[in-house]
Amino acid sequence: MKKKNLIAVIVTGVLLGFAGVFLMIKGNPGNMGFCIACFLRDIAGALKLHTAPVVQYVRPEVIGIIFGSFLISLITREFRARGGSSPLTRFFLGFMVMIGALVFLGCPLRMVLRMAAGDLNAWIGLIGFMIGVFVGTLFLRNGFSLGRTYMKNPLEGAIVPVLQIPLFIMLLVASPLLAFSEKGPGSMHADIWLALILSLAVGVIGQRSRICMAGGFRDVFMIKEFHLFWGNIAILVVALVYNLINSSFKLSLLHQPVSHSQWLWNILGLFVVGLGSVLLGGCPMRQLILSGTGNTDSAITVIGLVAGAAFAHNFGLASGGDVYEEGTSIITGGGASPAGRIAAIVCIVVMLIIGFAYSKKPKKA
Repeated sequence: MKKKNLIAVIVTGVLLGFAGVFLMIKGNPGNMGFCIACFLRDIAGALKLHTAPVVQYVRPEVIGIIFGSFLISLITREFRARGGSSPLTRFFLGFMVMIGALVFLGCPLRMVLRMAAGDLNAWIGLIGFMIGVFVGTLFLRNGFSLGRTYMKNPLEGAIVPVLQIPLFIMLLVASPLLAFSEKGPGSMHADIWLALILSLAVGVIGQRSRICMAGGFRDVFMIKEFHLFWGNIAILVVALVYNLINSSFKLSLLHQPVSHSQWLWNILGLFVVGLGSVLLGGCPMRQLILSGTGNTDSAITVIGLVAGAAFAHNFGLASGGDVYEEGTSIITGGGASPAGRIAAIVCIVVMLIIGFAYSKKPKKA
């Protein structure tokens, strides 16, 4: 059974690595073929929760992951409506994970895709992500828990998956109720049906494999188990090979698409993401998949991620990609904003407080 699941983890990683580059080639932003944080931010903009005109688009990739997980959990009878584990705390942890992701400019999945494209800023950010995950494991060793979950009415668990249907219809008919970017990353997207089909496959196989970007590192640090970690490696290797074949690999700190070269804030942004993901029990992609299986705690976390994205853009916390003097490598703008830097520090402090507050050292026998 374990070997079978390992194969599923690697296959999921292969699919994500392929889709991450393929969807970029087919129209998604550079090094952003798949990014849960970026896509939830775009959806927040499309729903007019923020007014940043360059990041407003309902990403079918998010719809597909949630609905694919929902369908396969129904087929395998694994759909279980459950929740009630510190919902408000989970909301704010999700909120803060999004702040950290937008300071770095990407979720853990995009971090790996950027690494595979030669973006050295992502390799630097990986340091912060690993440290954040490691700190999270220290809390887990000390009994950290957000509490038990309870069975819920099946309808409650189905709310988020079912809502993906009208959201997709609105996207398909270009409903005037939605906002659509006319320039910038939000205006760049692959064909709707192509993105949906690939993400449905990711949702299905991701639900079966239990892949998690943070979980891979967490298990290595805690129990020296590399099972989930091989999924991360598969994403990196497949995306790297595909980028090399496609001539989209560029080893550099500068002139990378939708990224900045401020190393400290890349590290601290991903520290927030890593720590928050461990405290929540899964990275942003894992939260989408779990919400599709009826987990209302993960659904609340996803709502927190969306709210964090809206807040970040409404209050100037999100970083901007490096801006260069024309024809040179001289940086004239972009990077982490002053408000974003303060927010990242505040998130770290609050997460540490939550970590200590919910930790209870196991009693010795």
